[in-house]
Amino acid sequence: MGERLRRVCSEISGCRGRRFTGVLGRSVVSVPELDLQRIKKWCVAETSPLHADELRVEADVTATAVTIVETRPPWDGSAGEWTRFPIARLRYTATTRQWTLYWRDRHLRFHRYDRVPATRHVQELLDVVADSGDPIFWG
Repeated sequence: MGERLRRVCSEISGCRGRRFTGVLGRSVVSVPELDLQRIKKWCVAETSPLHADELRVEADVTATAVTIVETRPPWDGSAGEWTRFPIARLRYTATTRQWTLYWRDRHLRFHRYDRVPATRHVQELLDVVADSGDPIFWG
């Protein structure tokens, strides 16, 4: 299908370790680059600089979706990999140029969040994840 690609957003100050992973198929990734930049900035803004060594918000990118994940260091203080826990998924449909929002259940499966319609503006969905007041995303 494609080769995995990791890009670190080190160009943004204070970013430290936020990963954006993508899958490259036969052609270019279909998720718009401008929207990826918006999501990247949102993840940085959602991560408190005071607690960035304990909790970070990151995004995993594939050809058609972006998964917002909460990351935490190993509980025992070792230098191992951080735990990655999915919070929400933003799915992009290239034919309609619209984003849809999905929530994660306790079995780590994603379901369409039907309280907001699909939109061409990814920021609207990021605002819902951050400030909806619905505990379905952050608990």
